[in-house]
Amino acid sequence: MLLASAAIATQMTLSGCGGGAPVTSGRHMQPLSERMLATLKAKNMERDSPILMRVFKEEAELEVWKQDDSGRFALLRTYPICRWSGELGPKIKQGDRQAPEGFYTITPGLMNPDSSQYLAINTGFPNAYDRSNGRTGAFLMIHGGCSSSGCYAMTDEQIAEIYALARESFYGGQRSFQLQAYPFRMTPLNMARHRNSPHMAFWKMVKQGYDHFEVTRLEPKVDVCEKRYIFDADSADRFSPAERCPAYNVRDDIAVAVGQKQRRDEIETVELINRGIPAERSTTGIDGGMNATFLAAARSQRDRGAVIRTAPGTIPAYVKLPEGDGED
Repeated sequence: MLLASAAIATQMTLSGCGGGAPVTSGRHMQPLSERMLATLKAKNMERDSPILMRVFKEEAELEVWKQDDSGRFALLRTYPICRWSGELGPKIKQGDRQAPEGFYTITPGLMNPDSSQYLAINTGFPNAYDRSNGRTGAFLMIHGGCSSSGCYAMTDEQIAEIYALARESFYGGQRSFQLQAYPFRMTPLNMARHRNSPHMAFWKMVKQGYDHFEVTRLEPKVDVCEKRYIFDADSADRFSPAERCPAYNVRDDIAVAVGQKQRRDEIETVELINRGIPAERSTTGIDGGMNATFLAAARSQRDRGAVIRTAPGTIPAYVKLPEGDGED
């Protein structure tokens, strides 16, 4: 275990946007706080058990889930996102300022301990789905600094804890963890509100993965074929992202539970639309978003010399609010 931990630490030291610059700050090795250790104990979670992350743009929230002693994932903590850029919808091309949406696999090599944004976790964009659909871009991160150009930006304090949770899970033997990035919580109400979006077909596809996790509380197995995501599929043949899907099966209990949830959600979505739930505009002209916790604090203290403190984390004084178009 000591040798494995040393190898993982070396991988995390050599990864990241800037290549293999030496790490001297030690910030990537900050221990978990006593408060977090107490939370883990209360939730029957080992400090080094596997993790999974979910991101929701519209709500500006990042969830860390962790495997408990039942063997399933339970919610550990929800972090307010300090800043994300672009509009709701997936990243399409380099320079569009969009933050990724979809399913991403995070390995130790994607951990950047020497980021200019304090600490960073590379999302791994583009993944197999993105590449098969011709999407371009790179170095899209979850990082500190509360400033985003296609990333999910946290405060430095938040990313330090998120990074430490990932590090401890790798030390415990998890070879990779899943990042699920969504435009919003995939509820019937939100699907009804955003029904006119040009991204709806994509969102219905990623909702399938959302539903698999919701009903199983297990990390869904993700494959790509025919340029689309497939979840929890077992096949004797190989999945190829751009080629025809092979014959496959989904375990009966999962298929039944997911199917039942989807039918309930579809019925409720139609009922909400019939009751007159208004449709949101496809584009807002607002560059990204910020969690309401941070947004209220930032708007109340616009003095550029002030350091805005909220719980948890610190917003740097240079934060650009998500009001209209423009560069961060």
